[in-house]
Order: sequence, then structure tokens, then C-alpha cells
Amino acid sequence: MKQIDFPAIAKAGNLDVRWIHGSESAKHNTDPDIQVHRYDEHTFVLRQNKAINYEAPFMFLMFGNTRALLLDTGATASPAHFPLRRTVDEIVDGWLADHPRDGYGLLVTHTHGHGDHIAGDGQFRDRPDTVVVDPAVEHVREFFGLGDDADVPGSVDLGGRVLDVLASPGHHSSAVTFYDPPTGLLLTGDTVYPGRLYVADRPAFEQTIDRLVTFAESRPVTHVLGCHIEMTGVPGEDYPIRTTYQPDEPPLQMTVEHLRQIRDAMAEIGGRPGVHVYPDFIVYI
Repeated sequence: MKQIDFPAIAKAGNLDVRWIHGSESAKHNTDPDIQVHRYDEHTFVLRQNKAINYEAPFMFLMFGNTRALLLDTGATASPAHFPLRRTVDEIVDGWLADHPRDGYGLLVTHTHGHGDHIAGDGQFRDRPDTVVVDPAVEHVREFFGLGDDADVPGSVDLGGRVLDVLASPGHHSSAVTFYDPPTGLLLTGDTVYPGRLYVADRPAFEQTIDRLVTFAESRPVTHVLGCHIEMTGVPGEDYPIRTTYQPDEPPLQMTVEHLRQIRDAMAEIGGRPGVHVYPDFIVYI
């Protein structure tokens, strides 16, 4: 087995992509069930078809020397309607053809435990050499070595590719953020993305955003990638909930400056309940 030497300095991949975004008519929808985008040789971004589920979540597949990590399993359980395992197996088989090795594993885990991120878990439970992490908060914290001090990151080793894992409650109690040093990707789930930021626990959310800003300012972050796009190309305007056609989406990728803007927005909001509109995101408290 030839070892892959992952970059010691973060190297951005390819995000020159137009994401599948639905069709004006379900009858005329020609998007694939799952869009697969090769970010780099060892990293893939997947998006679920909006005709299958309007949430159209993004998922991430990252390869190390000994196992791959699938982050989130989408919004639909049925493999007949949402063939996630088949898609992942095809990507893994292709990667292994280029990087042959025996006993290669798959780790299935989540940005958080909401249904549109864990629905496809069952497709992987009988897959050989596969571990599916229970999305309950106590299991997540134990698996990634997250202790009582939320400012101390945990980690997960894919074999020469070690990701940092940060506790990120506020939107959901089990939410975590992943940082991948070889790519510089900060994967923020539903905590930060171009859309509606639903704050379930305001103090925890504020602490999480502070934590992410501090973390990101001390490391090379190439892109901040969440799991949805809900904004339009017009600043401060989102698509209505349950929209299945979004032809004017902004890019998925955000920046460390957006983390600072969310931190400043939370300070400005000051705990006032309601819907608070900003150019690139909307805060719901």
C-alpha cells in the first residue's frame, strides 16, 4: 500500500461548480439524485436533489490512508429514492482503483442530529468495514474525545489525515464543526451557511461562534462550508421555506469574515427574539 502524504499546508481545491438547484417543474427535473463534485483527489462534495427533498443538504466524503469519512447522510432514508450508499460505494471503488489497499474502512458521522442530516444512516448499517456514529450528543462527544471544556477540540484520524472536531452547540446540542488541515476546509453544518441560522440555545450559539472565530483566525481556512444554501443572489433575501427551485443561489462557500459578521450580528441582536436579516444570512431566535 502506497502511503498518501497529505499536504502540511492547506491547499484549496476546486469549487468552480454550479450546484443542482431544482426545476420549475418536478416533471421536467433532470438533475441527478445526488450531485457529486470532486473538490480534489481525496475530497468530494455531494448534494441531494431538491426534487427528492427541498432541504437539498450537502454532504462531504474525505479519504485518508486507512478509511474515508462520510459527513452527513442526507434527508431521505429510502435507497430507492435516494441512493446514497450506492453513490458513496461507487466513489470509494473509484478511489481505491487509483489508490489500492486492503481492508479500507468508512466512518459515517454527522454535523448534527437533525433528520435532514441523518436520514440515510440506515443505508450503511450493514456495510462491511463501516462505523456509523450515533448522532446523540453523548455518543458524539465520546467518539471524538470532546470533554467538559468545549474550547478544546477533539479529533478523528483517517490515516495520515487528522481532522479537528469542535463542539458547536447552539443550533443543535450534538452539533460539531470539522476542520481539515490538508484542504483548509471548515465544515460548519447548520451552524454557519448562506441561509437561515436557527438559534435554539442563544448563549451556546454565541459561545460556538466565538469559538469558531478564535479557531479560524489561528489556522489557514480556505473556505467555510455549511450544509445548505437558502439565500438568493439578492443581499438579505432568502428563498421561501420548502422551495424546490433555486436558480439564483449564491455560492456555498463562505469565509472567516462571515464568522466575524455572525459574531457581530449576535452582539447587535442582543437576545431579542425574532427574525434578523443580514446580507448573507438571516438569524432566527
